[in-house]
Amino acid sequence: QSKGKKPLFVQLVLDNIWSLYEAVMKRDKEKIEKIVTSLGLKIGPRESRHADPKVHLNAICSQWLPISDAVLSMVCNKVPSPLDITAERVEKLMCVGARTFDSLPPETQELKSAFMKCSSEATAPVIVFVSKMFPVDSKALPQNKPR
Repeated sequence: QSKGKKPLFVQLVLDNIWSLYEAVMKRDKEKIEKIVTSLGLKIGPRESRHADPKVHLNAICSQWLPISDAVLSMVCNKVPSPLDITAERVEKLMCVGARTFDSLPPETQELKSAFMKCSSEATAPVIVFVSKMFPVDSKALPQNKPR
């Protein structure tokens, strides 16, 4: 950087995103067409002619860099394998709130070994873990509500 050179990430990734953003915001049709054809994208005429340039930018980016594919591939690459889960972690996932693993019914406790094996056999039980997380204002939490 001291010699005026850009970092590799800036050269290969950010410069391309910035040039696309600039071309769409300035409505440079020739540059946009060149970018779209070089990336092999198909942008509908409705998005291309829209009054808001962000609609056009969103249409290009959703085909060029789809967020769902990026998130799924990063989850597959970064989240540890279910086979590497510890017994303590399984017990924690199976217990809700203040309940302990020992207080669960015996049938549920037997699922712990199946949970840790992650078997795909036809006789193996199917275990589904559903987690839904959403942002909540801290004032809405029970411990922060006025009494």
